[in-house]
Amino acid sequence: MAITQTRFDVSKTALQDITTQVSPIEQPLMDGQVLLAIDCFSFTANNVTYATLGETLRYWHFFPSGDAEKGIIPVWGFADVIASNCANINIGQRFYGYYPMASHLVVEPGNISIHGFVDTTHHRRSLPKIYNQYTNTETDPLYHAEAEALQMLMRPLFTTSFLLADFFEENACFGAEQLVLTSASSKTAIGTALLLQAGKLVQEKKTHLVGLTSGANKAFVESLGCYDQVLSYQELAALNAKANSAVIDFAGNGQLLSNIAQHLLGKLAYVCLVGVSHWDNRQGLEPLSIVPKPELFFAPTQAEKRLLQWSVAGFHQRLARAWSQFEIFSRAWLNIETHTGNEEITAVYQRVLAGKQSPDKGYILAFSKEP
Repeated sequence: MAITQTRFDVSKTALQDITTQVSPIEQPLMDGQVLLAIDCFSFTANNVTYATLGETLRYWHFFPSGDAEKGIIPVWGFADVIASNCANINIGQRFYGYYPMASHLVVEPGNISIHGFVDTTHHRRSLPKIYNQYTNTETDPLYHAEAEALQMLMRPLFTTSFLLADFFEENACFGAEQLVLTSASSKTAIGTALLLQAGKLVQEKKTHLVGLTSGANKAFVESLGCYDQVLSYQELAALNAKANSAVIDFAGNGQLLSNIAQHLLGKLAYVCLVGVSHWDNRQGLEPLSIVPKPELFFAPTQAEKRLLQWSVAGFHQRLARAWSQFEIFSRAWLNIETHTGNEEITAVYQRVLAGKQSPDKGYILAFSKEP
């Protein structure tokens, strides 16, 4: 049976420009290959970050489009094995992992165990390992069939939150008495704040968590209860300028970051760049003189360090414990929408790209349900 792949290509230099490509999948599979039908995936501002930093952090390299001007955005979701020419990977198995924004993916599983496999396709071997791992839902301690949508939406973001909070606790928040999180309504910021609230530095009142957000989202962020103080961007003058501070920037708005640095002049110990919720303003970061120089946080680096220190099992045990609490917390405020088909996927993509999604909403997308 002939199988075609539908995929979503975007211009690397103008993210709003998209094309839907349909192409045949080569059959039969080569020895060791497996064909996965991507059932569904989440789409959030985090995926916009992948596109915005596609060249800098090699996100475009995971799923090459074959066109130097276009890229395929990586997403997190679930896929089912529909053809296998690989021992120990069986038709019908379901895997959680990192997929292209497409209907199908051919992988070459290696390091196969009851827990899953690593895609060893040649072009992915030099890329961060954490993105090449595919988890078997039958043995995944975080998996619940009824909670797949929540897992797709929040697990990748929460994993970044987990690693980011761990990084700041490891470094004692760089001596900051005040830790400022921009784009405080973003899901990664929310997860980070919740984890930091559970840590010693915040619980012992050594570090004060401040969430900066838009005026429209201020009431929502306050209702979460995971920040000690919530300010709108227009209320920046109310931020304590006398406290030693650090900033975790999820917004990527260069002018905002410059304004914060000026307000906290002489008291700013560390600036951490995480996301680019305001992707169209990110270029404003380069010419601005911000002291200290902002440092880009790359979650896989912290993950690989902890995997070595804690072991793979130890890492996932800690993550699972933290996730169980966050799962309960997020169910109270997160509203999930499901959209199917090229037109609906395009509409959601443009909405998220434009920053028009509500912070309490999450999107699950799927191409055709046909194999």
